[in-house]
Amino acid sequence: MAAVTLKDVAERAGVSIKTVSNVVRDAPKVSPATRERVMRAVRELGYRPNPSARRLRTGRSGLIALAVPELTIPYFAELAHHIRTEATALGLTVLIEETLKDPAEELRLATGVGASLLDGVILSPLHVTTTELAPVADAFPLVLLGERSYERDHVVSDHVLIDNVAAARDATAHLAGLGRTRLAAIGADRKGSATSRQRLEGFQLALHAAGLPFDPRLAPPVAEFDRGDGLLAMRSLLELPAGLRPDAVFCFSDLLAIGAQRAVHEAGLSIPGDIALAGIDGSQEGLYSTPSLTTVVPDKAAIASLAVRCLAARIRSQEPLPFEVHVAPHRLEVRESTVEQRRPLSP
Repeated sequence: MAAVTLKDVAERAGVSIKTVSNVVRDAPKVSPATRERVMRAVRELGYRPNPSARRLRTGRSGLIALAVPELTIPYFAELAHHIRTEATALGLTVLIEETLKDPAEELRLATGVGASLLDGVILSPLHVTTTELAPVADAFPLVLLGERSYERDHVVSDHVLIDNVAAARDATAHLAGLGRTRLAAIGADRKGSATSRQRLEGFQLALHAAGLPFDPRLAPPVAEFDRGDGLLAMRSLLELPAGLRPDAVFCFSDLLAIGAQRAVHEAGLSIPGDIALAGIDGSQEGLYSTPSLTTVVPDKAAIASLAVRCLAARIRSQEPLPFEVHVAPHRLEVRESTVEQRRPLSP
C-alpha cells in the first residue's frame, strides 16, 4: 500500500499542498477552520511525515522524544497517549523512551539520544539535577515535566507541572471536611523528592487550616510511589494503637492508594466507613477500583499540549527563547472512597 502524501491530504481537505504543509509544520496564518479540516484529513488518511525528506527540506526531522521513568505506571502511560495525540496534530512523531529511574539515563536522553535524528526532548526526570540539565537546555530543545526543586528565577529549562502543594491541600481539605480528625499521609519519600516534599507541605497546610495536628507517626516513609509501598505503609498505620489509627488517608499517588485499599480490605475494615481514602493522578485504575477512588486529577491533556507546543516553538525559533514555567490545572474528583454512596460508573 502506497504511503499517504501531502497531495492526498490536500485533495481530501480541498486545499492546496502548501496549506497542508503549513498546517503540519504548525505555521502561522492558517485559519482555525482550515487547520481543523486539514487535521481531520490527516487523521482519516493516517498521514505520517517522512522524517528523512523533512530533514533534507527543512533541516529538521519532525521527530521528538518523550522520556518517562516507567511506562508501566498508569499516569505516564496516559500522559504518553496525550503527548502523542498533541504531537500528531502538529505533524510531529514521538519516540517514547523509559529512563527506569536511572539518573545517567535521564541525562543521556535529555541530550537527545541519537541527536542527529531528534529535534527535541520532553523529559520527566526523577534524579538528574538542574545543574546537570542547565547546559543541556541551552544547547538542545528540552522541556521538563513534573515538579521543580528550584526557585522560579533560577529556571534552567522550559517546565510544565501542576501545583502539587495546592493539589495535596485540596485532597486533604476534602478529607478534613468530612469530619475526619486523624489524617494520615502515605508518600513521604525516603529520597526526599520534590514531589513528596510538595505534597507533604500541602497536606500539612490543610491540617493546619482545619485545626488538626500533624503527627509524624501518621506519615510512614515509602521507597516508591507504587502499589506495594502503599500496601506496606497502610499495614503499618493499621498496627498503631486504636486511638491513633487514622480515619482518613491521603496517598501521594493513585498507585499508593490502590495498595492501601488492599491493606484495609485485608484488615476487614471498610472504605470509607472506617477509613476514607484519597489519591492523586486521576488514573483509570482508580476509576475502576472498588470502591472507586477519590483523586486529584491533573489535566493531562493540558500538560501534553503545553509541553508539545512549548517544545515545537523552541525547535522552530531561530533565536533563543526565555525559559518558562507552565502550570497546568487540576481538579478534585470525589468518588466512593470518601463518600459512602454507591454510584454508577461513568467512564
